Amino acid sequence: MSILSEFIKQNRKELGLTQEEFARRSGLGLRFVRELEQGKETVRLDKVNQALAMFGMEAIPGRIKHDD
Repeated sequence: MSILSEFIKQNRKELGLTQEEFARRSGLGLRFVRELEQGKETVRLDKVNQALAMFGMEAIPGRIKHDD
């Protein structure tokens, strides 16, 4: 599971929302919410940001910095 999917799932649960309720309130489809929480790698950034907006957050594309 990715950091993003874990963040969404944990924060959704902290709000006391089911996946169905979260989908409805965020304006996303239930299938997308389920796939996002399961860590699907190919998701649309605009929809990810729509989900993150529920927590006052936004994902910004960029390179991942690795410390070698």
